[in-house]
Amino acid sequence: MAGAGDPPEGTPEGAAGGGEDEYRSVVFDESFVRAARLQEYSARERMEDHARAVRTRHAWARLGGARQAVLLALLIVIAFGTAIYMGVRHPYRPPEPMAAEPLRSTVVPLAPTGAVPGGKPADLFARSPAAQYRVGAAGVNLPVVERTEHFSDGQVVSALTLAKDYIVRSSIDPATLTGGSVRPVGLLVEPGQLDQFDRSLAHPADDGRHAATGWLLRFDPARVELADPNVRVSGTLSATEAGSDALEISADFTFAYAVRPAAAKGSAAQQAAAASLFTVRRELRFRVGRDDLGEHRLEVLQSNLQAGPMSCSADAASALRPLLAGQRATDTGPQGTDPYARDRSNTGLCGKLATSRPSPAPATR
Repeated sequence: MAGAGDPPEGTPEGAAGGGEDEYRSVVFDESFVRAARLQEYSARERMEDHARAVRTRHAWARLGGARQAVLLALLIVIAFGTAIYMGVRHPYRPPEPMAAEPLRSTVVPLAPTGAVPGGKPADLFARSPAAQYRVGAAGVNLPVVERTEHFSDGQVVSALTLAKDYIVRSSIDPATLTGGSVRPVGLLVEPGQLDQFDRSLAHPADDGRHAATGWLLRFDPARVELADPNVRVSGTLSATEAGSDALEISADFTFAYAVRPAAAKGSAAQQAAAASLFTVRRELRFRVGRDDLGEHRLEVLQSNLQAGPMSCSADAASALRPLLAGQRATDTGPQGTDPYARDRSNTGLCGKLATSRPSPAPATR
């Protein structure tokens, strides 16, 4: 009978010992196994007689999993570092954004032909063309809006609203008008114009670029105060494209202020002082870039101001200087302009205030 490890027919004749005896002389130790090269047949190689019968396993596959991960991470780091280096050293740069244009401004005093009418603010407004004007920000209305070629109707509305905010803060806000903080106005100015804005407010000059009254309207608080904080306003806003990346906003507004001489609040002099109307027509041109919409900033490109009653020689670069109730213009013409002084560009303009200003109060019997 054959043993458990023998073939059913028994040990073949001539076999030495049968079973596992013939392999006992062959020993595969651990170092031999590790050094062995793994080989496998490919289907194509088995089909082609002229090809190699076996294919050697690639060296990458012989690396351990941990070594493969380390090498892969090293390659990623090298590639990432090379990309950063090339980005920093690349000789070409994207085009710089268009620099902000400086503001250009003019202030034209309007001189009265006689004494400035005085009275109570309500009566003065009622007897003037400002009787039909709206009060404060309600007078700065947005037009009917349509989309443009490169801007949606929502973007156009945003640009117009931004211009409205600037007009309200710079022309209607009582704090601005009475010499208070200018920060609310500066927050709306494009960063490229802030140096000019700061210089104009710190060192005003009648040179067409650095007049404080080109950026905002204000009175000298030592001389003038508001007799009524409710400014009467009327005007128009419009928007057009100034290229594929910017909108140009045009504003033309008239503001009527009731003013009186500055005095201690509650004093008898303040109660007795008559008010007078001071009228300003302000034409502004803004540019609002696509990026400015998100940052709520704009460029103030042009400011043309006509204001009265004022004397022709009044220095209106730092603040507006109204002639108050009962006062007259004492000068006969505008301030002189010296053509030899090229470092100072005083326009020397002055206008005559029309008779549509408030009429004198009717005499009482």
